[in-house]
Amino acid sequence: MKPSLAHRAEYLLFAGATGIGTRLGPAAADRLGGWLGSVAYHLVRIRRDVVEEQLRRAFPERDEAWVRATAVAVYRHLGREALAMLRLAGAAPEEIAARTVSEGVEDLRRVLSRGRGAVLVTGHLGNWEIGGASLAAQGIPIDGFAQMLRNPLVNRAVADARARLGMRVFDRRGAVARALRAVREGRVAAFVADQDARRAGAFVPFFGRPASTYRGPALVAIRAGVPLFLGTALRRPDGRYDVRLEEIESDRSGPPDAAVLRLTAAFTARLEAAIRLAPDQYFWLHRRWKTRPPEELAATGHSIT
Repeated sequence: MKPSLAHRAEYLLFAGATGIGTRLGPAAADRLGGWLGSVAYHLVRIRRDVVEEQLRRAFPERDEAWVRATAVAVYRHLGREALAMLRLAGAAPEEIAARTVSEGVEDLRRVLSRGRGAVLVTGHLGNWEIGGASLAAQGIPIDGFAQMLRNPLVNRAVADARARLGMRVFDRRGAVARALRAVREGRVAAFVADQDARRAGAFVPFFGRPASTYRGPALVAIRAGVPLFLGTALRRPDGRYDVRLEEIESDRSGPPDAAVLRLTAAFTARLEAAIRLAPDQYFWLHRRWKTRPPEELAATGHSIT
C-alpha cells in the first residue's frame, strides 16, 4: 500500500516521539508517560467508560472508588509503557536483559534443545513487547504473529525495531500455516491472544463470563504436538520486568475441536490469574466480551447471523 500524506504525518510524529523516548532516561520517561496517561484519563477521556465498565464486570466485588482508582492507574501504566516501547526502538539486547528478570525460560530452552518448537501465548498485560524482546535477547528464536498496523511506514519501523532485537513478526492472517512451519523448524510461534475473536473464536470463561478467544495458539500446539507456554512480563516497582513462562497442561485426547477448546480455556484461565495480580497493568480499553456466544443471543431473542 502506498503511504498517504496522513501516513507520512503520523510517521513523523512517531519518529519524533521515538527520538524523545530514546533520549530520556528510564525515570524521566516513566514520569512523562505517567503524566500523559493521566491526561488521557482526566481530560481526553479516551475509552474511559469502557475501561471502568469492564473493571466492574471483572471485579464485581469491588466498589466504585477502587474502579476509578484502578482506571487511573491503567492509563498511567499505558502511558509509561508506550514510552518504554518507543525506547525499545533503540535498545540493545544488553539493555533489555538488564531491565528484565526471567523465570521459566530454561524449561522452554530444554524443549528447543530437543529439536522441538513450542507455542508461546501472551496477553496485553504488563509490557508484552519487552517480554518478547527479553526472550529474543536470550537467544530464543521467536516468530511472532500479530495484526499489522494500518500505517505502512510505522509498521515497517516497528518491524525493523523488532528484527534488531531478534524477533520476526508476521501478519496474523494465515498465521496457523506459517506458525506450524515455525514450530516444525524448532522455533517458537508467539501469539497475543486475548482480544475478541468474533464468531470464529472459542468461547471460554474469562473473569466468569464467556469470551470469544483466538483458537490459533491451541490449534498449532495440538496439530504439531508441541508444548504451549503462557508468557507474562509484569512491571516491578523498581522499573524492571518479571518475565515469566509457564507451560500450560490440558487433556489433548478426543476430538480436535474439544482439545482446542480445553487448551484455550486453560491458557485463558492462567492469563486471568496473572491479570488479577496486577489489574492496573492490563489493557482494559479493548471490549473483551463484545461478541456473545450463540446460545446467549438465542436466549435473549437476538439474531446470531
